[in-house]
Amino acid sequence: MPKQKTRKSASKRFKRTGTGKYVHYRAGFRHILTKKSSKRKRRLRQSTVVSGTEVKRIKAALPYGLD
Repeated sequence: MPKQKTRKSASKRFKRTGTGKYVHYRAGFRHILTKKSSKRKRRLRQSTVVSGTEVKRIKAALPYGLD
């Protein structure tokens, strides 16, 4: 069997926690920040846990864990 390839885009976007969950940064904090409230921008800075429905896709994209 040939080796599987890691999706490099996924390995750059996700991190694994000590308990095995995956975390990612929230979308919407790159540009057009002037119209967003300070509270919203504060929350966008925080990373969040990936929803359970997406974990299967991430595990498929990262066959050997995170590089």
